This record gives sequence, structure tokens and C-alpha cells, in this order.
Amino acid sequence: MENQAKPTIMIDYTGMMSNYQNPKGFKEEELLGLQNALDQAQVSLLTRRDAGELDFSKLLVHMKTELSEIIEYANSITPKFENFVVLGIGGSALGPLAVHQALNHYYYNELSPAERGHRPRFYVVDNIDPVRVNELLQMLEPSKTLFNVISKSGNTSETMAQFLIVRDTLRRVCGDSYAEHIVVTTDKEKGNLLPIALKEGYKRFVIPAGIGGRFSELTPVGLLAAAICGVDINQLLEGALVMDQQIRAAKGVSSNPAQLRAALALLSWQKGKNISVFMPYADGLKTMADWYAQLWAESLGKGYDRQGRAVHIGQTPVKALGVTDQHSQVQLYAEGPDDKVITFVAVQKFKESQEIPIDLELPEDIQFLGGRTLEELLFAEQKATEYALTLAGRQHQKIILPALDAYHVGQLLLLLEWETAYMGELLDINAFDQPGVEEGKNGTYALMGRQGYEARKRDIEEYGETRYVFGEEVS
Repeated sequence: MENQAKPTIMIDYTGMMSNYQNPKGFKEEELLGLQNALDQAQVSLLTRRDAGELDFSKLLVHMKTELSEIIEYANSITPKFENFVVLGIGGSALGPLAVHQALNHYYYNELSPAERGHRPRFYVVDNIDPVRVNELLQMLEPSKTLFNVISKSGNTSETMAQFLIVRDTLRRVCGDSYAEHIVVTTDKEKGNLLPIALKEGYKRFVIPAGIGGRFSELTPVGLLAAAICGVDINQLLEGALVMDQQIRAAKGVSSNPAQLRAALALLSWQKGKNISVFMPYADGLKTMADWYAQLWAESLGKGYDRQGRAVHIGQTPVKALGVTDQHSQVQLYAEGPDDKVITFVAVQKFKESQEIPIDLELPEDIQFLGGRTLEELLFAEQKATEYALTLAGRQHQKIILPALDAYHVGQLLLLLEWETAYMGELLDINAFDQPGVEEGKNGTYALMGRQGYEARKRDIEEYGETRYVFGEEVS
């Protein structure tokens, strides 16, 4: 295949290993000492995949056959709508937003229709702040807007509340044609959103049954938004497939990037690195850090292992942006508690360049910048930060994308998903559930008056009988 000749993502983990500048780094034998555990993890993961689990990997080939329907629909709605709005939360919002920001113009919504290829403006409503919701609906003309409601179960209170508000608005403004302004992405056979969609005639796309939100970007959850906004989803999926095949076929930390990343994560965690910092040096990857934070936190922050033993484990993900956060967070990373491992994400070749003008009348402290480029400055700052952290004995590694394009973003998504799956095996936990989130959902149902949750409501109200509060409540 043509894409097999393309360069793939690289991982530079020099800053994790022991050397004369960083004697506290890992020795090679420590890394290789995990190989038996990694091999067992690989057998377990591939066995489960063959049995129909690990759908984030299993469904890639299946999704390849569904791309034509997604692309055809995306192209058909382009001339009809000026705005496209995703109503979702968690992975249903973070994935689409991360890919959009990585692959489209940074100021996409501010471009003219012609500059956007006559694609609609793109918005994601991933929260229920009433001011934000109202101001978006006041700004957009509903008759020129398509809303994508994403909820697998149709039980997501936040998304369903947004949907009810939007549907009411569309009914008032658009009359009998309101259903043409709603497309739903939900379960194929069950859930609360499905019968509404069938009854009211919404266009539907399916969230595969075995996919959780944080692993769903390479399904219609993310692919629809990407296609509507002009992303080459064929290349996105092709890159993911190449990475997936490499990880499933390769054995050993020297050839399997997911094993390598998981091994380094486990060693760092075992040595007290309870915080995992994800720090891209490209503004296009800023929201990818948000997506990674959910993936790592929700998958690996668990109270119990598979035997039911209380473990309360997990690294806390922190998102940062180079070079912005060199001036806000790196001071802590270099001289604060040695409880962090940092992953830089670098792009080898930016799609645009910007030269810094030469002005010989300026002081030498500024003049030296003239004739260089912004990307040279960005690369220098990233390398200098690596060096400073090495001198401070702090662990860091770097994921390197040859280019910020659909093919390599697809690779990055799959690499991080497989790494998370491997880490779950090494920690002997279920990386694909989220019981801590469910407890909060049930509490919300109770407080909002959902039937069947009366006892939970009483428990919550009793918990709140004694409060320690400073200041007066607003009536």
C-alpha cells in the first residue's frame, strides 16, 4: 500500500533512561525486565480482541467500509447548513474537537465560507452552563444549523437536556422541517435516544456496541464531524490501521510502541511518578491533551483490581502546552516535587513557516532572532526544556509526528489507546469501565427527580444536613 512507505510516529525516550546527565533514569535491564509481563498482556489483549472485545481496534477495518456513507452524508449537508453543532460530553466532545483543531485551520470558524471550502462552522457544546448554551443559540440561526446529538444510551443527562432545548427551539423556528436539523449518533438497538430518532425521523449513525466514549473517536462519533468539516477521514483511519497492525504484530519494547510507552509509564508510576503531563509543542494539538487526559484518567483511575481488591491506583493526567506553559508550569516540573513524568509531543515539519524579520538597529538581545523562523524558535525552546529537565533529573520522553496531518493523527490516537489498554493489563484493572463516574450520574438522576432513585435522593439530602460554610447563601 502507498501509505506503508510513509514515516511513522517516533518515540524518543532518552530522557527516561539512565545516563551521565540523568543517573536517576531507568537502566535498560529494568525496561527489559518487564518483557514477560508485557508479553502476557499482549496475549491477553489479542485474545480478548479475537473474542470480540477491544472494539477500538477490532472495528477499524469495519469502519473502513462505512466511510462512504459518512462522506456521502457529509457532502450532502454541506450546501444546506452554515453551522454544525455537536451536543455531547466526554469523549463524544473531546475527540471530535481534538481532531478538528489538529487538522483544520486554527481559526476555521472565522474563515469565509469559500476559505472553508463551503463547509459549515463547527461548535461543540460539552457543558450545560446556561449562559454558554443560551449565547450560542442566540448567535446561531437555527434554520441554518445542523445539530449532532451524541449519546450511546440516551441517558446522558447533560446531552439530553441540551437536545430537549435545541429540539424545542427548532420546532418553534423551523416548524415541520425541524427533524432535518438533527442527526443522532447512538446505539443501534437500544437506549432512550433511538426510539425518539425513529419516531421523529432523524438521520442516524451508530455507535458500535463495544465502544466507550473515550475510545470512540474513530467511529461515527468523531468521523462524522471530521468529514463534515473537511478532514480526510480515509487518511485518518488509514494511519490508525497502520499503527494498529504494527502494535498487534510487534513483540518487544524495541519494536512495539504501545508496549514501550506502557512499560515506561509503569516504571515511572512504580517510582512515585503519580502525575503524567502531556505537553504538545503545536497549538493544533492543544485539545488532544484534553482528550488524552480523559483517556488516561477514566481508564486507569480505579479503586479495585480484577480480583476485587482495593487498590486505588492511577496516574493523574495534566495537560500543558509548549511553549505557553514553560512560563506557567515548567518551574514546578523542574524544581517542585519529583512526582511527574512528562510527555512532549513534537511535530517535525509544520505546514507553514514564518520568518522573523531582521532589524540591525535593535539591541543584540533581540537582534539575534532576526532571520530565524518561529518553528526554529519553537524547536529550540522544546529542546532546551528537555535539557533543563534532564539536568534537574526529571523524567521525560517525546512523541514525534513527522507532520500534523490526518494520517499521523490517526496513528497518535491508536498509539495512546493501545498504550492505555496495555497499562490496564499491567495494573490488573479494567481499563474499559468507569464505575466512579456512574455514581455521580446516579446522584444527578436522584436530585433531578428521576423515578426509581428516591432512596438515593434521601441519602444525598441526609449527607447534606450538616454543612460547614463560610458566607451567606444567595436566595
